[in-house]
This record gives sequence, C-alpha cells and structure tokens, in this order.
Amino acid sequence: MYQFIFKHVKEYNTAWDCATGNGQVAQYLARYFEQVLATDISQQQLDHAALSDNIIYSVSSAEQTSFKDNQFDLITVAQALHWFDANKFYYEATRVGKPGSLIAVWGYGMLNIESRIDAMFRSFYSDTVGPYWDDARRLVEQGYKTISFPFEEISAPEFFIEVQWTLEQLSGYLSSWSATQKYIKEKGHDPVTPFIQKLQKHWPSAVMKVSFPVFLRIGRIIK
Repeated sequence: MYQFIFKHVKEYNTAWDCATGNGQVAQYLARYFEQVLATDISQQQLDHAALSDNIIYSVSSAEQTSFKDNQFDLITVAQALHWFDANKFYYEATRVGKPGSLIAVWGYGMLNIESRIDAMFRSFYSDTVGPYWDDARRLVEQGYKTISFPFEEISAPEFFIEVQWTLEQLSGYLSSWSATQKYIKEKGHDPVTPFIQKLQKHWPSAVMKVSFPVFLRIGRIIK
C-alpha cells in the first residue's frame, strides 16, 4: 500500500502523519521523507511513540494546526478519519498541503480467518457488542465510501494485512475494542472470555492466518 501511495508522490521533503498514535506510520514515512511531522491529540500516545532523528512529534488536533501554508508533500491518516470533523480537517489539509501534494487516508475492515470462525466472529461483533459501537464505527464498516473526499481522487485497489495469530492474540484484539470496554462498563462482565471458550473448539491449530482488508482513499490537493 505504501508503495502504491509513493508512486503518486511528487517530492519527498516533508510529510504530515495526522493522528499518528504511537507513530507506526510516521516511522515508515521517515525512511523516505527528509522530515515527518506527526501529530496526535493524545500526549499519552505520543509518549509511547518510537523516536527518529527526522520525526517531530507534537500534540495537535486534526482540524487546526500551527503548520505553515503549503508545507507538505504528503498527508496521511491511518484508521482515524472517522473521528475527525472531516470538512474542517480537509480545509486544514488543503491549507498546509502544497499545490499538487497528496492526501491518503485508510483503515482496515472486518477480519477473516475461516468460514465457521468468521460467522461466529461476526455474531460477536454485531450482536454481542454491536450496540456499544460508536456511530463513527459505521464509517469504517463502509470503507470511508460515505465520507466526502473533495480532492482529485486516484482509484486505489484493496490491500490486506495478514498476521499469524494464536487464540490468545485474537482475545487481546477483541478486548481492545471500545465497544467491548463499554459493554464491560455497563454490564459488569467481560463478553470476550465466554466467546473465546466457545470459539476454542473450532480453532483448528495453535496459530491461524488472520486477514484484514485495508481500504484506501487517496487524492491530490488542487488549489
């Protein structure tokens, strides 16, 4: 996916990774760009970000920054656009992006393992913790297709993240969901434990391949 994005980048001077979290994307961009400015609204997230000589981390909202006009060759947002005021962010991105620069936003969808497990997983996602998802989650489910994207859009293929997970790793992933945490807070018990126990009899080997579809919207900033 990164290589697809980079094919459309004109210059590799400065990139902005917005909502960088712990800096995973910023670290990758730093291999290619002279300087990466990475922002997040959470100082706690930034405290855990991996350091690099050409990455500058700072606390900032997506919608209003202290960056100069026409500063960036590439602007990226990974798995976070659905939390933004999109129109205000787009205005800011247009201001700080160079004419003809690139903006790329992406996220990942529902995992796939194998048909029986997938059916059980979707039931847990939709029925068990479904009522506890924020409304913004629906934008992820729709692959950001329903979010406006006022740029000169470039058609992008679908990509995939593939990992090898144990049942314990899957359990940790489910426990990290905001919907799971809201469920626990309201009901007073953890829904993941009984689900994993139920799933165990259908988990055929110690480690299973888990695939996440990745959706990308990418466009050029025209001024």
